[in-house]
Amino acid sequence: MHFDPPLVPGTLLRRYKRFLADVRLDDGREVTAHCPNPGSMRTLAEPGWRVWLSAANNPKRKLRWTWEIVLAGDAETPVLVNTARPNGIVRAAIEADQIPELGGYGHLRAEVGYGMNSRIDLLLSSAVDGGPDCYVEVKSVTFLVSEGRAAFPDSVTKRGAKHMAELARVVEAGRRGVVFFLVSRMDANEMAPADAIDPVYGKALRDAVAAGVEAIAYRATVDAAGLGLGGRVPVRL
Repeated sequence: MHFDPPLVPGTLLRRYKRFLADVRLDDGREVTAHCPNPGSMRTLAEPGWRVWLSAANNPKRKLRWTWEIVLAGDAETPVLVNTARPNGIVRAAIEADQIPELGGYGHLRAEVGYGMNSRIDLLLSSAVDGGPDCYVEVKSVTFLVSEGRAAFPDSVTKRGAKHMAELARVVEAGRRGVVFFLVSRMDANEMAPADAIDPVYGKALRDAVAAGVEAIAYRATVDAAGLGLGGRVPVRL
């Protein structure tokens, strides 16, 4: 997944009102960018850190700029902050047969209604081996809790806990349920539930796994040129 047109570099001045960020571009202009990330953005949003923005060509958009990537910490680790991107990364990887655990399906649909007024991120069907449909919920993991360990979520998510219960019911009905954690930063080699942030979600995840939901995590590849899928990392429950 390449960025076209190329991203524009700058320096973060502040993030505020959840969905806004002020950035000084390298050419000296100060702009307000859309921040497509509803979480707390812990370990992601320190003033002075380098960021990369995409520019929209639609003149009707209120904000031309969108915050895509931050270079986090002293190591300037690339982290994808745009939570609208992970579903596309995972979908493209499935279609390219890059995820063995989710291979062997003839059809893929996105945003399909299920459960109690929910929509599943990806629905895989027509398995070549005649197996059941597979419901895939994608979660973007950006919170670094310790060296090498990322965690989800970075703020309380009642919706996330609801999704775990609904995936458990999918499994109970004889289908596959998968929660796919895309670790959207390059400095993590494992992930875990962030129990200190949201113990309810942590319990819901463990209960879902105990009921047969599969928890899978892969690390994304993130740089200013584009995004992709790296290798699998363990989920520590």
